[in-house]
Amino acid sequence: MFADVIVDIQHEKLDKIFQYRIPEELESRLQPGMEVVVPFGKGNRQIKGYVTGFSEKCEYDLSKVKSILSISEKGMEIETRLIALAAWMKEHYGGTMIQSLKTVLPIRQKENAKVKKHLRLLLSEKEGEEKLAFYRKKNQKARARLLEALLADRLLDYELVTGKLNITLPVIRALEDQGVLKLESEQIYRNPVQQGTQQERTITFTSEQEQVIRGFREDYLAGKRKTYLIHGVTGSGKTEVYMEMIHTVVEHGRQAIVLIPEIALTYQTVMRFYRKFGDRVSIMNSRLSAGERYDQMMRAKRGEIDVMIGPRSALFTPFPNLGLVVIDEEHEPTYKSEQIPRYHARETAIQRAKEEDASVVLGSATPSMESMYRARKGEYVLYEMRHRSRMQQMAKVYTVDMREELKNGNHTILSGKLQSLMEERLERGEQIILFLNRRGYSGFVSCRECGHVIQCPHCNVSLSVHKGGKMVCHYCGYEQPKIRVCPECGSGFIGEFKAGTQQIEEMVRRRFPQAKVLRMDMDTTKKKDAHTKILSAFANEEADVLVGTQMIVKGHDFPNVTLVGVLAADMSLYTDDYRSGERTFQLLTQAAGRAGRGMREGEVVIQTYSPEHYAIKAAAAQDYKAFYEQEIRYRELLGYPPAEELMAVLAAGEDERLLETGCKYLKEYVLRIKGKAPLEVIGPASPGVDKIKDIYRRVIYIKAPEYRTLIRVKDLMEQYIEINSGFAKLRIQFDFNPMNL
Repeated sequence: MFADVIVDIQHEKLDKIFQYRIPEELESRLQPGMEVVVPFGKGNRQIKGYVTGFSEKCEYDLSKVKSILSISEKGMEIETRLIALAAWMKEHYGGTMIQSLKTVLPIRQKENAKVKKHLRLLLSEKEGEEKLAFYRKKNQKARARLLEALLADRLLDYELVTGKLNITLPVIRALEDQGVLKLESEQIYRNPVQQGTQQERTITFTSEQEQVIRGFREDYLAGKRKTYLIHGVTGSGKTEVYMEMIHTVVEHGRQAIVLIPEIALTYQTVMRFYRKFGDRVSIMNSRLSAGERYDQMMRAKRGEIDVMIGPRSALFTPFPNLGLVVIDEEHEPTYKSEQIPRYHARETAIQRAKEEDASVVLGSATPSMESMYRARKGEYVLYEMRHRSRMQQMAKVYTVDMREELKNGNHTILSGKLQSLMEERLERGEQIILFLNRRGYSGFVSCRECGHVIQCPHCNVSLSVHKGGKMVCHYCGYEQPKIRVCPECGSGFIGEFKAGTQQIEEMVRRRFPQAKVLRMDMDTTKKKDAHTKILSAFANEEADVLVGTQMIVKGHDFPNVTLVGVLAADMSLYTDDYRSGERTFQLLTQAAGRAGRGMREGEVVIQTYSPEHYAIKAAAAQDYKAFYEQEIRYRELLGYPPAEELMAVLAAGEDERLLETGCKYLKEYVLRIKGKAPLEVIGPASPGVDKIKDIYRRVIYIKAPEYRTLIRVKDLMEQYIEINSGFAKLRIQFDFNPMNL
């Protein structure tokens, strides 16, 4: 037998299966998915690889076939099902097989098990008393002290014995040799879920919720595995529906994965699931320690948990019998990977479900254009939930034109309307959320005389001013002191475009000194558990105002929030991205959905410089249908997804001239191979930022009506790049239906 091995080298020319002999001593132990150590190349250097399968025939010259050296002791094993998924990801998203294999393996190496030790008394009470008298007579104080404690409690914690009773290991071993006690060990799993004492609440479902739960259950019991899209307004009770669907799956001995877009959402989501499923729920995210992550994977593998909650990488949880994948807030761009392979969690979940006979549920108050387009074509089952679960009214929305505020002499970022509503809420003891789609203390720095914007010397982006007089690049981390004089014209009129969360927090504190203010953004949530601490403090009403970026408007449920202020609503509207209208509509609708989720009515103030834009108008009316109809016409007119398929070919390199030449050849090659295929090639062009850390970037866009046409073009381009040495100094990536242009 020969083992098929993918070696751990990320080079396109080595992206193929190598065959190795299986030594006799490994024959019975070796399994597909195992990490092994193999000799490679002329020097037989030892490298790692993954076994993807076995074969009786050898495709190579037998005299040149080497043997596997060993099974990697610390290496994690990839499930066979996930190897097949990795192969699909490589085919559909590009990159090498080793990159795909590492993607489906959330844990790369084994961690030391956490062990709990106990001492158990083996003697009867009478025998114990006799032995104790003997130790006392012989003046063996330590042994007597230990036996006395064991007679009082027949099972003692090892740490208590060594720490509190001051007993050493030789004393314990001596009593063990005499048959007095037994030292026992059990593996303890590090559980990141803080177990509370919360009881499961009795839920009365609305007729809309009932319809979805019943429909899913009937399909599931009939053996029909489908993809469902739940379009439910904010507060319509989608999470309760997910839990009932999961309950159906768990009842039949299967497991479920729940994907959420942000670590920030983990706290509230987990508590709701914990009330329903107890300690059969776990979480997976980047903030966990290596030991915690390893233990959760092991628990999942052994079927000791039923539900795994986490962001994108939780999709690869190695459950033995996966029955359901739920993707909450499915419209979020965080479900798209920015690393190779640039997979989308939605498409990958659907593929994994197909391979493992599972169902997929997508849920959102503002579904992505792609999901709604497919649902309307009948590819997904569409369920609509138009009312809030407790029948509360949707929040009342006011749109404030900030151009009028300026004319009326208000130069602050808080409109008069928002300020007066905040005053009312603070007097009534209700809570307020202020949402800004920015981070940092301020935006860019520019000269008021000549208009020059201060930029990073390594990246073509503006520097931002932070506290302490520093100017920082958010792409590469470059820092320099704040300038006082314009480097272009020498003018001293240097101004900051201030619109950061820190500045808004300070402004609110000055304007409303009586208010307790919390801020939640990238800077305040760097530490482990920082998300949880801020959100639980706000949920416990320890603060009146929560100021933050996008992470505060997604999926949270604060019953005492009755006012949401959206500051600079159209900041995301005029980016060079065909999705900018969709993003803005989604953000504003989600933000508005945070108000009035309790028993009191909510109000929302949307501050904008573009009140007439269809995305702003539809968001203010919370009218998804109106937005979708207008947006899909625009996409069809311009041939953008989901009306057509789009592939971005991203090229990067240190030599700008070589990069330009490489892109020119790539474009010419595509035009040559396209034949009569209905392909449109755009570019090469500069992406939004065309240089980062001294690396130049270009992009070529290829549009086609069919996804498989783009896959074929991608495969041929990969072959072309491999046989042309000129591309060796360039980095080429493929991104299908990119989230950011």
